[in-house]
Amino acid sequence: MSFTNQDQLAINTIRTLAADVVAKANSGHPGAPMGMAPVAHVLFSRFLNANPKNSKWYNRDRFVLSNGHACALHYILLHLLGYKLSLDDLKAFRQIDSLTPGHPEAGHTDGIEVTTGPLGQGFANGVGLGIAQAHLAALYNKPGFDLINNYTYVFHGDGCLMEGVAAEAASLAGHLQLGNLIYIYDDNHISIDGDTNVAFTESTEQRFLAYGWQVLKVADGDNDLESIANAIAEAKKETSKPTIICLNTTIGYGSKQQGTHGVHGSPLKADDISNLKTKFGFPADQSFYVPQEVYDIYNGIAARGAEQEKAWEALLASYGEKYPKEHAELTRRISGKLPEGWEKSLPVYKPTDAAQASRKLSEIVLTALTPVIPELVVGSADLTGSNLTRVKGVEDFQPPSTGLGSYKGTYLRYGVREHGMGAIANGLHAYGGIVPIVATFLNFVSYAAGAVRLSALSHHQVIWVATHDSIGLGEDGPTHQPIETAVHFRATPNVDFWRPADGNETSAAYYVALSRTGTPSILSLSRQNLPNLENSTIEHAAKGGYVVHEVDNEDLTIVSSGSEVSIALEAAQKLNAEGIKTRIVSLPCWSVFDSQPEEYRLSVLRSGAPILSVEALSTVGWQKYSHQQFGLFGWGASGPYKKVYEKFGLTGDNIAAIGKKTVDFYKKQGGAVVSPLLKAF
Repeated sequence: MSFTNQDQLAINTIRTLAADVVAKANSGHPGAPMGMAPVAHVLFSRFLNANPKNSKWYNRDRFVLSNGHACALHYILLHLLGYKLSLDDLKAFRQIDSLTPGHPEAGHTDGIEVTTGPLGQGFANGVGLGIAQAHLAALYNKPGFDLINNYTYVFHGDGCLMEGVAAEAASLAGHLQLGNLIYIYDDNHISIDGDTNVAFTESTEQRFLAYGWQVLKVADGDNDLESIANAIAEAKKETSKPTIICLNTTIGYGSKQQGTHGVHGSPLKADDISNLKTKFGFPADQSFYVPQEVYDIYNGIAARGAEQEKAWEALLASYGEKYPKEHAELTRRISGKLPEGWEKSLPVYKPTDAAQASRKLSEIVLTALTPVIPELVVGSADLTGSNLTRVKGVEDFQPPSTGLGSYKGTYLRYGVREHGMGAIANGLHAYGGIVPIVATFLNFVSYAAGAVRLSALSHHQVIWVATHDSIGLGEDGPTHQPIETAVHFRATPNVDFWRPADGNETSAAYYVALSRTGTPSILSLSRQNLPNLENSTIEHAAKGGYVVHEVDNEDLTIVSSGSEVSIALEAAQKLNAEGIKTRIVSLPCWSVFDSQPEEYRLSVLRSGAPILSVEALSTVGWQKYSHQQFGLFGWGASGPYKKVYEKFGLTGDNIAAIGKKTVDFYKKQGGAVVSPLLKAF
């Protein structure tokens, strides 16, 4: 593969633009973009298949910048290629409401596949993108119709490799033999603290060989464009292993501070930028200078991408003529629309139906939905038998060579890798055509909090089956009993945290989770059996909160969720028998309830009587919905779950006693009792 002076001109343009972009913002990271300019140019000009005029073309190659602090590099490439990013957008780097924020955000900037910045996340997202490609290719490709054959390219640095989430994802990628993954490691030996020899001295080569990856090396990533290209070409030939290319680069190449941590996260000084431009033969007195030749080069690359999409669309049309059923299903999945009438398969329950654990109710939902929603790709972090996520008849997603399944399989064995699982699921959803469902104990969703946060920020529809959700876990004790987990995720914007109390509420949780395509959901599910409630319906529960037991002129309302709703009902029965009129509200999902009209919310949590909340978790946050809160004020305990509930006063008798105290207190206070929902703003 030959390179000319024009290629060097393009590379130097990227380097000087990176210096200008960061300097104008007086904030950012110029070093990695300057050091990675050669590999970025080689990849985008010679290998990456994408159409800047349609950044969502389905069979495009995916590019992930896991070291997202280097985003000036990505923004510059997107601009040069003709994505919806102007030179003025580059000048607005890191400014309010710009299209060029401090780290890449999917859905915000045209051409950004996944949100990166927290190190290691993009690395793991890439594995999800690779799994998605392998799965959909196995399902839909036919002889003569290699419809889905894209690669995923991931840039990453030392910081990504130090993060545990990358280790989890790399280990699984090697096991899964994902030959469609090509990772390029910016081995510049610099992190924020200085030379990596202060903390990171392991052999990356040996580590990734042990994971089952192909490892390639390029000694001179600053100048040897031919070796860079040869390494990428060699990586594409390996079909049964992911590849990591260890690329030696000089951070801040061309700067006076090149090779030091001083150029990692601070703008270059004005005289350094001037010298840099002079060295590369650019006008020293001009900022954001782009020679027309460079635009012409990248216009040609963009035109190639448009032709590739055009050819693919023609192939897809021919495929539709020969395989109309598969074509219809694939195009529906690409569009993001679920099959017509899927919700009719949701299980419905009567109060007389047997009590069951909500984890079992979840399994019943998955059993009903799996045959009608083929895009469900489900998996568990080595807790399949506890999470009850693998329904009869499904196949595992495994390399065919293992004899354990095939790439057509829809059940993923993530192993004990909760954080990697969550970040991989973000990649699965980002690819399109897949709705990922992942599972572990609720307590261990905390291990994946970084990935859940990015699901929410990026609007990834990832559904968590989070079983064993309270002190009801019992004998495993405080190490496994989540107390604070719910309030953490209830406080996270754009996360629906569901804690269903019975069968219809569990079906409603799935209904809303599958309907809200831009919101991740956590389904907090019990180990213990839950009776079906008298006023529970999918329609009621889908509002996030509703009245389970109504009385007129009440003295008290008890609001609860999950396994404690039936305890609250038991307390109400005792209180009503004593003449204390008590109504019960179930609030399975705060965020969905908050989105309902005010009139409805005030009819559920109305003024006129005190409201007491009851939940076997931290009481933090319940102040928004109640006047008094009862729950856990510390850690749980090890023992049979009923004994644990008794220890903490979560029984019908004790809740009735707490209810009496609440009623007495507010009667002594006198005056009107106003709904806690009523606020000044």
